[in-house]
Amino acid sequence: MWGLFPLFFPLLAPAGAAEVLAHRMVWSFAVVAVVLVVLRRWRWIGELVRQPRRLALVAVAAAVIAVNWGVYIWAVNNDRVVEASLGYFINPLVTIAMGVLLLKERLRPAQWAAVGTGFLAVVVLTVGYGRPPWISLVLAFSFATYGLVKKKVNLGGLESLAAETAIQFLPALGYLLWLGAQGRSTFTSEGAGHTALLAATGVVTAIPLICFGAAAIRVPLSTLGLLQYLAPVFQFLLGVAYFHEAMPPERWAGFALVWLALTLLTWDALRTARRAARALRAGAAEAAGLAGTVTGVPVAGATAGSAPVTAASPEPAVAPGAAEPMESAS
Repeated sequence: MWGLFPLFFPLLAPAGAAEVLAHRMVWSFAVVAVVLVVLRRWRWIGELVRQPRRLALVAVAAAVIAVNWGVYIWAVNNDRVVEASLGYFINPLVTIAMGVLLLKERLRPAQWAAVGTGFLAVVVLTVGYGRPPWISLVLAFSFATYGLVKKKVNLGGLESLAAETAIQFLPALGYLLWLGAQGRSTFTSEGAGHTALLAATGVVTAIPLICFGAAAIRVPLSTLGLLQYLAPVFQFLLGVAYFHEAMPPERWAGFALVWLALTLLTWDALRTARRAARALRAGAAEAAGLAGTVTGVPVAGATAGSAPVTAASPEPAVAPGAAEPMESAS
């Protein structure tokens, strides 16, 4: 659904990006508030209010995501869909870079290669555009910062959106009232259809987030991570095939480097997940062997032909592959 946003925001013309953003904040808060009331999920509000540090972080998250939303809306409505899609392609690379710079995280060689390739892609695209791809960079850095702050706040997706839009609500409503007083608001001057579309920005914002939260419970994390690439893919395809935005050779080259970096990143993540799973299975097998040694009961699931592990056999049988849990999956 996020990948189809470039089809929605142009429908809100002649409203400008700032007016659309303000409506998105106001109506998102209204929709999420209704959902929370229906689900009777409001206990977290009292806990959050009693923790000023977390509340301050929520305010930072609200400000950062407001920048992200505003730049994205402006980009889509000004024929910069491809450049906007680039921002979400490079977001994982920016997140990793921020982890190194701010959290002092250590990278594996493949991650370093991916970050370096991503940096080279930005250089190539800067040459291609004749300027830094500022829309992509603002979107990537703002969303990476948003993710970092949300990690520290540790609120659920629905609750987090409610808290953030609650902070955004009054400034956004004040701006809309000011627009109306200046005679520059389009909310009531462009017909009922336009009014309904502006009000629908709340539903358009909330539904994908609710679906994502439901999927996060049911879908493996590795699959969920890969599925998140679909949004920028759809945005890129819409920009090229539907909006017919220009893609000279140097831009193709820059995007190719970004896709190479993401391929490296994905391969490394999957390989690391398989290694971790193998090590976990090896640890479970070793624990079962030790338990069998102590109790004198044969280990459940021992392979055919292997000696049962008892108190009389001091050497526990090793599960296949347990001796080399960190062997490369490739």
